[in-house]
Amino acid sequence: MGPVILPIPYRDPLVAFAPLAKTPMAVLLDSALATAQARASYIAIDPRHVIRAGAHPWQHDPFAAVADALGAKRESVDLPVPFTGGAIGLFSYELGGVLETLPPPKAQMFADDMVVGLYDLVAAFDHASRRAWVIARGPDAMERATALVRRLGTAPLPPAPGPVQATWRAETSQTQHEANVRAAIDFIRAGDIFQANITQRFIAATPGRLDWFGVYRRLRTRAPGPFSAFLNFEGVRLLAVSPERFLRVSRNGAVEARPIKGTRPRGQEPKSDMAFARELRASAKDRAENLMIVDLLRNDLGRVCEPGSITVPVLQGLESFPTVHHLVSVVTGQLRKEASAVDLLRACFPGGSVTGAPKIRAMEIIHQLEAGPRGPYCGTIAWVGFDGAMDSSIVIRSLVGDDMHIYAQAGGGIVADSDPALEYAESLVKAAPMLAALNGAAL
Repeated sequence: MGPVILPIPYRDPLVAFAPLAKTPMAVLLDSALATAQARASYIAIDPRHVIRAGAHPWQHDPFAAVADALGAKRESVDLPVPFTGGAIGLFSYELGGVLETLPPPKAQMFADDMVVGLYDLVAAFDHASRRAWVIARGPDAMERATALVRRLGTAPLPPAPGPVQATWRAETSQTQHEANVRAAIDFIRAGDIFQANITQRFIAATPGRLDWFGVYRRLRTRAPGPFSAFLNFEGVRLLAVSPERFLRVSRNGAVEARPIKGTRPRGQEPKSDMAFARELRASAKDRAENLMIVDLLRNDLGRVCEPGSITVPVLQGLESFPTVHHLVSVVTGQLRKEASAVDLLRACFPGGSVTGAPKIRAMEIIHQLEAGPRGPYCGTIAWVGFDGAMDSSIVIRSLVGDDMHIYAQAGGGIVADSDPALEYAESLVKAAPMLAALNGAAL
């Protein structure tokens, strides 16, 4: 028996999701900045099954657990949106230790390093055609689908609530962050690595009765991203406005990755904005960062893609977002017939753009230099459909927290000619929208 599909009136997914934002395990995958790469948004609630991987050390392979839960059966639905149900979840950066021998994390941020729900109740919004549907599976599919239709919001939202009283604390001083950058440069000049992604973390105590969805709305207004998301998972909330696709694979096995490396701020007026964009495109340092990550991704994709299928149709293209310009490349391939979307995720995790190259040695150096664990930051939000397709983003431009603390983190790729002071300044540019979303002002 196939899924129940109910057409519903198209609306802003943010409006539709608002009444569900406090529901445990509710998910909004939000194409807040509509692009050709992000034409659909999704709401998912009430998963039939939740897969968790507790913090390191893991007793079982978390990636295998997701693959087992999805099973080998493939079910396609004839709708223009690529996702109509399946697994949606959060894979923390430290899960790289499942795949390679790495130093254990310095501390435990949250109870679980992976939380994945198996969702057979989804609302999908196609921004290109301005159509929407509720899709449900199971013996009670019609009952659950009609119940979700009734629960979706329809009324325009009031303005997002104002900032709350919260004080950010930088975990690392400017002096220490610049010293970490210099240490990474020393490793590069010694021949250990070609590049490392060095970041710093900001921490705030979670205000009482915090309106997490209100914070997400403020963040989304300040810095919308094509891969934005709000995850109200038990034990952790994740608010992201990521600009970066990690991996996408179609139901036919076509693979795409879109690594970002190279950043400049947006200018306050057109002339300065264009100057920043020209400077980025001409920067030998930023282009070298990007090229190294493209080569790393080609190598990772080679583990699961057909020989000779990997190409780079776009190398170091300029893409502009509300607060920054980025250099973005596109790497494509064809998944081998015996490989699955989870195999692809496993082969490339975590993303090379947030580690460095070579990946394993860069991750060892990151562990040595950064003050704390990364947790969800630099990990992945992914959906894997019942038809075998997948899309995923790199968790950057994000706020993550629980009832005790909220974390924001930012950094950049370090190469031999990086300037520590400029790298520190770049990290603040990237962090500013997250910090301001909570308390109204950056550091």
